[in-house]
Amino acid sequence: MAAPDVPAAPAPAGPLLTCLVTGATGYVGGRLVPELLAGGHRVRVMSRSPERLRDHPWAGDVEVVRADAADAASVAAACVGVDVVYYLIHALSTGPSFEAADRHTATVMAGAVRDAGVGRLVYLGGLEPEDEQLSPHLRSRAEVAAILLGSGIPTVVLRAAVIIGSGSASFEMLRYLTERLPVMVTPRWVHSRIQPIAVRDVLRYLVACAGLPAEVHRCFDIGGPDVMNYAEMMQRYARVAGLPRRRILPVPIFTPSLSSHWVGVVTPVPAGIARPLVESLRNTVVCAEHEIAQYVPDPPEGLLGFDDAVRLAVQRVRDSAVSTRWSSASVPGAPSDPLPTDPDWAGGSLYVDERVRSTAASAEGVWRVVEGIGGDRGWYSWPLAWRVRGRLDRAVGGVGLRRGRRDPDQLYVGDALDFWRVEEREVGQLLRLRAEMRLPGLAWLEFHVEHDAATGGTTLRQRATSAPRGLSGHLYWWTVAVFHGFVFGGMLRGVVRAAERSG
Repeated sequence: MAAPDVPAAPAPAGPLLTCLVTGATGYVGGRLVPELLAGGHRVRVMSRSPERLRDHPWAGDVEVVRADAADAASVAAACVGVDVVYYLIHALSTGPSFEAADRHTATVMAGAVRDAGVGRLVYLGGLEPEDEQLSPHLRSRAEVAAILLGSGIPTVVLRAAVIIGSGSASFEMLRYLTERLPVMVTPRWVHSRIQPIAVRDVLRYLVACAGLPAEVHRCFDIGGPDVMNYAEMMQRYARVAGLPRRRILPVPIFTPSLSSHWVGVVTPVPAGIARPLVESLRNTVVCAEHEIAQYVPDPPEGLLGFDDAVRLAVQRVRDSAVSTRWSSASVPGAPSDPLPTDPDWAGGSLYVDERVRSTAASAEGVWRVVEGIGGDRGWYSWPLAWRVRGRLDRAVGGVGLRRGRRDPDQLYVGDALDFWRVEEREVGQLLRLRAEMRLPGLAWLEFHVEHDAATGGTTLRQRATSAPRGLSGHLYWWTVAVFHGFVFGGMLRGVVRAAERSG
């Protein structure tokens, strides 16, 4: 049974602090800020480009300072009056100078916190296996940790492996590889041992570190309860996501460079980000200790396991896929939720066919047609295509079009409508239908009616959305995409014409 998706029990409350968060435009930083605010702390955010923060849901609740992490003067100014600094900066780059850049910015921050008299420095780094040659990025993270620990300020370094949560680059790479490839030819690193950790638990540790006693000055390994290799992670992801078991065929000739290009072709994760992730996967990244529990006890329900963390990340995205992307401004309810500021390639594949049409008809008239769609009235476009799709659905055990409507004029949330189900209804404004035909994935159809005050007319927005499951889901979308102009384009035009005829 999945653990409840609620914040894990925090450490005992201490004094409210002023916290400076660097790297707030990144995955962990963007999710840490609201956790600190929820704990009652004052938050200052440092960014070279403050305008990149304005779309974050918490932007109005923090102090934003402009500072370049490589510029000692601006970093020093950002640290003035701060109790705790969270250092969440790391270059995901393959260039020859990224280690020098990491070294320089860490040195600048070490000097700034020392000169400003900051009370605590917290850094999220990577696990460092003994007796192995570290990848360049793990080596750089270890060097940054050493620089910060040498700052003279009480410092905690949390060392983690793969972080599981929607938007995490490591998790997105796992998601796309597993969902898109039922048969995979993979490098040898799929057998390296890994101890992943849920983003919820990472944030819980980060927040609690702000209140640790001053004498705590060290590294801690943090990880979830499961240890596995990458191949097992893909198989367990597939099981949670409802996909068939994947066939994995390791091939020793794959170098990190070839692997990263292969990942770049198969997934939307940029090759420049995939390269350092792939290089680090060749190392064994398993916790050597769990001494953080002496200061931050495990929650009563335990740390979140891999399957539960994946389930939350996958299900949250699918449940919120339509509403999040319709408004582009949803506030996540849990750290595993997607953020509107995550990269475009994060959150799994989502195909969208969106169409807009304006009309002189009243909003009330357009809404009457929208709410009366389906059943005996049909779908206002290419009736033969709808009948064929209904018969195909029945042939594979689906409901087809035989359910019709409960009422010819009104719909309510939960009503069956042909092979759709009414998922959301805002009278006069929004109708969202969820597909119940047999599909390799999930699908929605939305209508949004907007009154245009300037012209007195109406704008009708129509959106078809598909969240594919597995390779068959992607193939299905692209197979039927050629018909969208006839089906969805014709439907939009037909609804508008019907509204105009009705007066």
